[in-house]
Amino acid sequence: MTNLSAERHRRLTRRAFPALGALALLSMGAGLVFGAGTPSRSERVAADFASAWEDGDYRAMHALLDDASRRAHSLPAFRQSYRDAAATATATGVTVGGATDESDGLVVLPVDVRTRVFGRVRADLRLPVNGERVTWGPLLAFPGLRPGEGLSRRSDPPVRGTLLSRDNKVLAKGPTDSRSSPLEAVAGSIAGTLAPEETPEERNALYAHGFPRNWPVGQTGLEEAFQDRLAGRPGGQLLAGERVLARASPHRARPVRTTIDTRLQEASVTALAGRFGGIAALDPRNGEIRALAGVAFSAPQPPGSTFKIVTATAALEEGVVKPSDEFPVQSAAIVDGVDFENANGELCGGTFRESFAHSCNSVFGPLGVKLGSEALVDAAERFGWNAEPAVPGEVPSTLPPASEIVSDLEMAATAVGQFRTLATPLMLASVAQTIAAHGVRYVPTLALGERTQRVRVTTPRVARTVGSMMVEVVDYGTGTAAALPGVKVAGKTGTAELEDTRDPETGATAPSDPSNTDAWFTAYAPAKKARIVVAVMLVRAGAGGATAAPAARVVLDTAL
Repeated sequence: MTNLSAERHRRLTRRAFPALGALALLSMGAGLVFGAGTPSRSERVAADFASAWEDGDYRAMHALLDDASRRAHSLPAFRQSYRDAAATATATGVTVGGATDESDGLVVLPVDVRTRVFGRVRADLRLPVNGERVTWGPLLAFPGLRPGEGLSRRSDPPVRGTLLSRDNKVLAKGPTDSRSSPLEAVAGSIAGTLAPEETPEERNALYAHGFPRNWPVGQTGLEEAFQDRLAGRPGGQLLAGERVLARASPHRARPVRTTIDTRLQEASVTALAGRFGGIAALDPRNGEIRALAGVAFSAPQPPGSTFKIVTATAALEEGVVKPSDEFPVQSAAIVDGVDFENANGELCGGTFRESFAHSCNSVFGPLGVKLGSEALVDAAERFGWNAEPAVPGEVPSTLPPASEIVSDLEMAATAVGQFRTLATPLMLASVAQTIAAHGVRYVPTLALGERTQRVRVTTPRVARTVGSMMVEVVDYGTGTAAALPGVKVAGKTGTAELEDTRDPETGATAPSDPSNTDAWFTAYAPAKKARIVVAVMLVRAGAGGATAAPAARVVLDTAL
């Protein structure tokens, strides 16, 4: 049957109308929802601007400005506006929410600014967008600013933290402008000084961390080494004109306990006796610094024959020498046609052990040539030369790359700690510590309890051999002045020439002049199970064995 009755057709048609109407409404609703989820052109521009802001891409932000804004605000000035605002707020980053069109050509951006001092600062930014360009002014560099307002800050710095020694004695306490210690003499030799930063860049960086630009900070000693931990967290108020956008209270830093032993620090100051130089003392078991006196880590000098520890280590590793090898007894060796002399023209030689004990340049100069620059520089860098400073304020100990040690004479001079080799007492203390710890270097630290970095420098066998030769230096060689009764001391002297003493016309060497040499000595004791390492450098003070070794003995004796 193909034809429906009129009544049945009417009923079916009436029943279909509500369903068709619902379908139409549903379709229209979907269209409205789809339309509402499509960002407007202004919102897309604002979103691009916000994304570039989050990335710190000021060039991309500036490119979105309209012509008049770009003419009025160059890219450098535009960038500086944001950087100044970030520094004032101590901002570390921004997160910008979804853009929403508002009336009068404004797009609202919810901005969350993360700061060091004030936590999160949240406010809406109303961004003027005209077509596909942003109309920009300095008020837009930070959210929440109103016309006529500028962003500023009232800083409230905290009281500086207390510096403590290893044995919990106060080395420095009190506010930045009046630090004090009951151990005035000892503390004055290690605590360091406070002063405002010198360069605009440094002052701006301090300001960005919440302090006034001229706030005193650690410039030397422990005050510099622990500046970040002693400074505490500043507080203050973040202001938009006179309105307070955010506030925070200052937090005083906790006391900082250092590795410095006040007994050894006092002994080091006593041993220096007012002379220009430096003394460093380490714990050979972990690299903790027990004392730093004078210019112990801030004035690298030629290390002279103390560097022969490095040369001996490299030569033994490479198999170019054995302890029993014999060398001629002579006052000088010929290197590149030049007399490479022993100190004061002394006769020197015998076994390699004896040559090390008596610090024979006539042996070590040619040995350095035989060893070669690559092996020697590699060994020195394992010991710590050319490395990043281990302690804030430390000046690196350096020597030239192998490619810049060209002639045999330069190679010979490098092997005995001259040419362009420079070191601090802290570096030479670390060298002796490495030998004492069977070839493992503990990177020096001033932070008590801090896990120190371990570096395998050489094999235990080579370290034992070098250590036994260092014992002979003190037993019968150039370092007898460091000997202690009942205790075996392992050491190495150094006497570093500062100016060439040869006559430029005749080539003859002038008589020895104590004022032309730095005196060095590095040592550890007891030799078999070391408890202390000491390195001494005295500027223009003669021979290491005569002046530096007795100074080291004072510290060794106090420690043991």
